[in-house]
Amino acid sequence: MSAKTLSSREAAALLGVSLPTLYSYVSRGLLKSVPSADGRRKCYQREQLLRLLARNTDSRRAGHTAESAIDWGVPVLESGITLVDKGQLRYRGHEVGQLAQTCSLEQTAQLLWGKPDADFFSENCTAVPAAEWHALRRQMGTLPALTRAMSLMPILAAALPHTLDEDGQLKNGVFLMRGLAAALLNQDFSLQPLHHQIAQAWSLSAPSAELIRAALVICADHELNVSTFTVRCVASTGAELGVAISAGLAALSGPKHGGESQRVQSWLRHAIALRGAALNSFISAQMQAHDSASQFSPNIPGFGHPLYPDGDPRGRYLLSLLDGQGHQEIFDVAAAAHEMTGQYPHVDFGLAALELACQLPVGAAQILFAIGRSAGWIAHALEQRYHGQLIRPRARYVGNYDFADH
Repeated sequence: MSAKTLSSREAAALLGVSLPTLYSYVSRGLLKSVPSADGRRKCYQREQLLRLLARNTDSRRAGHTAESAIDWGVPVLESGITLVDKGQLRYRGHEVGQLAQTCSLEQTAQLLWGKPDADFFSENCTAVPAAEWHALRRQMGTLPALTRAMSLMPILAAALPHTLDEDGQLKNGVFLMRGLAAALLNQDFSLQPLHHQIAQAWSLSAPSAELIRAALVICADHELNVSTFTVRCVASTGAELGVAISAGLAALSGPKHGGESQRVQSWLRHAIALRGAALNSFISAQMQAHDSASQFSPNIPGFGHPLYPDGDPRGRYLLSLLDGQGHQEIFDVAAAAHEMTGQYPHVDFGLAALELACQLPVGAAQILFAIGRSAGWIAHALEQRYHGQLIRPRARYVGNYDFADH
């Protein structure tokens, strides 16, 4: 057998089932057998077996934890885009830290969209006439960045040709990512790489632009977080891509999701001004005042993640970008918080640290998150359209059974 295929006995052992059960999976269409190299035996694709194992495991878990299926519970959709497993994050099989070393957000987007060898971003896609864009900016330029972008995305979507062709949808996605960046940054449309656009809008140096590039890649996707699930729900209705992105922005604006970076940034600004006992007292006070409804106890802004008990690789990577660049006070805060709580910095701490270290505009962390995550939103919207299913879960009724008609 090759490394990619297993014998019947090996397949049954991997799944933890008997041979008759394995054969029943084949008869029910859950598995496909293929001939061995010598044609004498049946064998099974390892990748297909692992997918079936994941489904069976989730089904067993769902029998006992259905009540938590929406709250960090079992998976509710199948996706081939992003894997969070064993403390690692992978985009279509590629470890995110490795991608962030060299890739742009545009290259990462095309990987997430399943088109890594194409280059839709190099094409001069549909552009908004300058006069119209300036008029829109004048009307909405004073609004907060996310509110401005939420308002503009459906307008941009209306300017796009409606198409069911995959390449056409991806070109629309390129246009919408550029439009989103322009709206969030309150700048003109640009064909420059997105991290260059951000660096120009914020007057950053070339080294800081490289940090921005890596941060965008780190933020590009994280499977079914709240905003991405919202995007998929809207996309499942057949709504336009720009409208789905606007819905994602609405979800991102909440303080428990995209707004978390602002809470972390405020907390970190206070913490880095302290040293020694004063810092420990500040962290202790935060621990004692934690929200009793939080997933974590103690609740330190920017620390702990349910999917990464040994540390969020995104937060770790973002902090590694700042290591050795003279921002010791940020690392002192991270070390003190870890010492007192046992928790590790997550992605929002890393983004807040980047915002402070590079002296970015207040709220920049949330803008970086939104621009980066737009690549993943588009990937999930297109995948949902491909599947063609309407997302419509059921509710478990727990209300009054003392009906009036009894």
